[in-house]
Amino acid sequence: MMHVRTFKFMHILLAMVLLVSLLSGARMTFAAASGNTGSSGAAGSNIDAVLLLDVSNSMKSSDPQKLGNEAMKLFIDMLPAQGDRVGVVAYTDQIEREKALTSLNSSDSKASLKRFIDDLNRGPYTDISIGMGEAISILQDGARQGSEPMIVLFADGNNDLNSNAGKTNSQADQQLKAAVDNAKKLGYPVYTVGLNADGKLNQQALANIASETGGKSFVTSSADELPQILSEIFAAHQQVNVVPVDSITGNGQFQNIKINIPNASVKEANISIMSSQKVEVKLIDPDGKAVTVPSDQVSVSTSKSYSLVKLLNPQQGDWTLQVKGADKDKIDINLIFNYSLELALEPLASKSYSKGDKIDISAYMTSNGQKLTDASQVGSLKAVLNVTDLDSGAKSQVPLTTNGIQFTGTFEVPDNHRYQLVVRAEEQSFYRETAPVTVDATGKATSGNENSGTATAAPSDGKIAGLSLISWIIIALVVILLGVGIWFLLRFLKQRNRGFVGQMVIEIRDENTGEKSYPQYKKLNTFRGRFNLHQLLQLAPELKETEQITFTPGNNDRILIRNGAESGIEKSGRSIDASRGYELKSGDRLTIALRQVDKTILLEYLN
Repeated sequence: MMHVRTFKFMHILLAMVLLVSLLSGARMTFAAASGNTGSSGAAGSNIDAVLLLDVSNSMKSSDPQKLGNEAMKLFIDMLPAQGDRVGVVAYTDQIEREKALTSLNSSDSKASLKRFIDDLNRGPYTDISIGMGEAISILQDGARQGSEPMIVLFADGNNDLNSNAGKTNSQADQQLKAAVDNAKKLGYPVYTVGLNADGKLNQQALANIASETGGKSFVTSSADELPQILSEIFAAHQQVNVVPVDSITGNGQFQNIKINIPNASVKEANISIMSSQKVEVKLIDPDGKAVTVPSDQVSVSTSKSYSLVKLLNPQQGDWTLQVKGADKDKIDINLIFNYSLELALEPLASKSYSKGDKIDISAYMTSNGQKLTDASQVGSLKAVLNVTDLDSGAKSQVPLTTNGIQFTGTFEVPDNHRYQLVVRAEEQSFYRETAPVTVDATGKATSGNENSGTATAAPSDGKIAGLSLISWIIIALVVILLGVGIWFLLRFLKQRNRGFVGQMVIEIRDENTGEKSYPQYKKLNTFRGRFNLHQLLQLAPELKETEQITFTPGNNDRILIRNGAESGIEKSGRSIDASRGYELKSGDRLTIALRQVDKTILLEYLN
């Protein structure tokens, strides 16, 4: 039996090697074929954002109106209806509460996350480095490849450490610097919003965090400024511009405000209405027909300091927003669009040029991956070619001509330097940029024969010691595969007989009644190699789905949990992916929400 298993294992391993080779070749072919697509990245990418809030007692004076909470909820409401994810971290000198990256694909999911924010409480002391470190960890654990990761920090910028904890201000500053450096290295821009109701804001500290990570820094002491601040943060990631609409004073009657939808490519129009008192809104479409609010076409989100009206796939033209506010209440209105547009750059003829060469530039607009043919879909766009001399740092622009959706021009290479080229097209409400392309005009391109030194050539018949080169490669591959197979086999046998240490504390909560069982302490030293959660639960039939949740020994007296079931697993309120194994150390606590029954299993690993 062992020989059969070994043969099967080697057969599978060989197949995997061949498959990897084929996939590698396919991937290289695709990369070569894709060339210069010119995709802008930001415009077509979803956002993975962590909202980071200081909830220390000092914020009672820095942010008595809880503008930070309001800003976080407004940010969530401004995001598109689908595709983005948001996590929340509330910190003092420790993590008070947190929420892992949550998909916001419905009004219910947004409402749930906003309720979580409403339930945040204050606590003593402050240490920004703790919050920053956790926000970065959430993005590292959950940010998707190709998404736009970001952190938005709401704080007064001041630390207030617990003198009994033994941590000095110098140590906290060093930890914050390390966290900022890590965010910069990982490409996580941090946008800071300084809350300054008491005038004690440490603006420089927040500005440093933003500038070091490629974000922006803002300051506010008034709810009126939040829509503009969040619009700028949002716009920076979605390549759109904030369009100020109007500022009116309520008079107890409906007042008409024109909302222009400039073209047919607007996916969403977000109208933010900031007021200290409740407002009523009505809508009239460009055809003069009243639109039901809310409806499938219009959603409305409200909070104590704002209302957000979201038009979904709105008709092009002039809409009428009717706003009724309290007498003498100041009402500020801003508009920000979400577009389904991107800007692509035609592949250049070459990436190697010389001084005086002329490079033809051609870029075009796309919608949902398809090249646009109707200029009315984008409005009045103007475009330029932004050129950066990578050797001297000098920047210049080349105007491009346009027919509305195609932009063309010529760049003449001024010197034997390297240059970065980016096309930018812009109108009032949005802009798009192509991915940067580097051209080399230094004349240092290799000919492909530079490495032909004194190395001895292979025999002309392609044979070595009587065997063809292909034969030697096959022999070497077989030897390597045999060695790898034996190593894996020995490792498998060792792992199968490896024991466990410690114990597991188990509680089961009934989600219908809220009742929780007494803790059960299960010693693990009787298990070898592998066991499943169902065994720990004494094979209770109603909990059969836990058969797919398994444990194997880890290094340093740790344990690996693997989740092959549909059950969701959280650690410290944050969802974890244990499908390929997640390492538990002593003291780690897990919450496992079962899908087939309304029960939750609470686990704590102790050793």
